[in-house]
Amino acid sequence: MDTGLHYDRYLREVIDFLEKDQHFREKLHNTDMEDIKMGKLAKELDFVSHHVRTQLDELKRQEVSRLRTLIKAKQDIEGGNVDHQALLKQFEYLNHMNPHTFEVEDLDRLIKSATNDLENYDKERHEEFKKYEMTKDHERREHLKSLDDEGRKKEEEHYEEMKKKHADHPKVNHPGSQNQFKEVWEEADGLDPEDFDPKTFFKLHDSNGDGFFDEQELEALFTKELEKIYDPTNEEDDMVEMEEERLRMREHVMNEVDTNKDRLVSLEEFLIATKKKEFLEPDSWETLEQNQAYTDEEMREFEEHLAQQEEDLSQKASDLQKQRDELERQQEQLNSQKVELQQVQIEGNAIPEPQGEYHPLPLGHQDMSQNHPGMKQDNHLQNQIPHNTQDLSQPRLQDLPPGHQAVP
Repeated sequence: MDTGLHYDRYLREVIDFLEKDQHFREKLHNTDMEDIKMGKLAKELDFVSHHVRTQLDELKRQEVSRLRTLIKAKQDIEGGNVDHQALLKQFEYLNHMNPHTFEVEDLDRLIKSATNDLENYDKERHEEFKKYEMTKDHERREHLKSLDDEGRKKEEEHYEEMKKKHADHPKVNHPGSQNQFKEVWEEADGLDPEDFDPKTFFKLHDSNGDGFFDEQELEALFTKELEKIYDPTNEEDDMVEMEEERLRMREHVMNEVDTNKDRLVSLEEFLIATKKKEFLEPDSWETLEQNQAYTDEEMREFEEHLAQQEEDLSQKASDLQKQRDELERQQEQLNSQKVELQQVQIEGNAIPEPQGEYHPLPLGHQDMSQNHPGMKQDNHLQNQIPHNTQDLSQPRLQDLPPGHQAVP
């Protein structure tokens, strides 16, 4: 049986190993559930064979290793921001301070954790279903608000028609009653209902042959009843509601038959239940459509919570938009400053225009600095030129070749 717990495999393997020990198996089947919860069964671990204890030690080491891997993966995902105390609280079903051996404390922790978690598991499923139903009703109402009068009228008529079609089904037998089991005996087992025998019925449907009906084996007995109400091909039938109905049926039978509250129905408990008036002459069974999953007050609180969530989301969206607008404004400012800086750099590198009217010099008299941009006028050199030099346009005597000097 899959319990749905995150340590389901570990729980089932521990139970399987312990049931291999004859002494412990006898104690398990003969100990009252209240005594088990009080920890009396866990103390019997000291009398379990060495071979089974060795297997339990190895099983615990594997589970501790699995948990360490999960913690490391969570740390990697969340970047080290892990609440270790909250995380370890999920692993209270074993003593992780001793990772090597399976002790009495480990069995006691496992029994108490599983008992508590399984009780809460059904409650959580009911709460999830209630939220599902309220969400579905809320969305239907919101959809109606978006329609015009004619469209709203058509939608309401369709909704009422679907409700009527869903409620129009064969009579549902009371779960766990003689009539309900006889119908399974006839239609599923192919046997004559007049030959119905509770003990034979139990053995036929104890699929693993362990002498108990577990929760899954019980739920399988309700399939015929559920098929009267739900058809996955019908628009009016909701399969989520079908699973909630299955859960309600199983819980009802467990409350009536499971006298030691171990979440199992033994053959003895089953046979005792078949002699009760509730089995022979049961009341009619009220299905989900006859029992609304939530009250008007719960619906009002749910819609107020949704409205608050929408308001918070709207405020967050507004804040994010303001941040985005501010970032865009800052980006535009930076871009503007960048353009201005580039313009200043371009203007700084430009050659300045000459001042005044420009008169070009005659050929051969251009400023040397224009031909050679790297050359500049040097006032010091100009000062070294004599002021009484002859006209440079007339050749000097010493510059004429011999024989060409001018005759006085």
